[in-house]
Amino acid sequence: MSETLILPQTQDRQTIYDSLVPQLAALVEGEPDLIANLANIAAALKEAFGFFWVGFYLKKDNQLVLGPFQGPIACTRIAFGKGVCGAAYTRQETILVPDVEQFPGHIACSSASKSEIVVPVFDRSGNVTMVLDVDSDQLNDFSEVDARELEKIAGLIMTF
Repeated sequence: MSETLILPQTQDRQTIYDSLVPQLAALVEGEPDLIANLANIAAALKEAFGFFWVGFYLKKDNQLVLGPFQGPIACTRIAFGKGVCGAAYTRQETILVPDVEQFPGHIACSSASKSEIVVPVFDRSGNVTMVLDVDSDQLNDFSEVDARELEKIAGLIMTF
């Protein structure tokens, strides 16, 4: 795949994901470097949807540590079970938050973040190795379409 995304001119997220997911699969296929792949995935999601913040937190020792991302500076370390990222890691499930102010224990890395979705990324053994975190500056910006499609994208990473 080239370094250019081909995206449909629509606001329909499902249509955009239908175009984006195969391009991401081609982008990471054959590239063994995890950080390079995470960086490109974050950049592609930011470009495709214009999300406020897109990035990864990787499990290191007993916490999540900031990895490749696109957007303003972010929290560097998150404890397991803390905030949306820590909760998604601990629960081992996608968490969709329509209004971050209503999420108990939300960590406000940026006051501009209004809604959030966090998807755990599993290794081949079924262990969570990182989370994909996407923030929006709009309330209620994520749906089950985003959850399903971001889980597919997380599955592309699982092969490492």
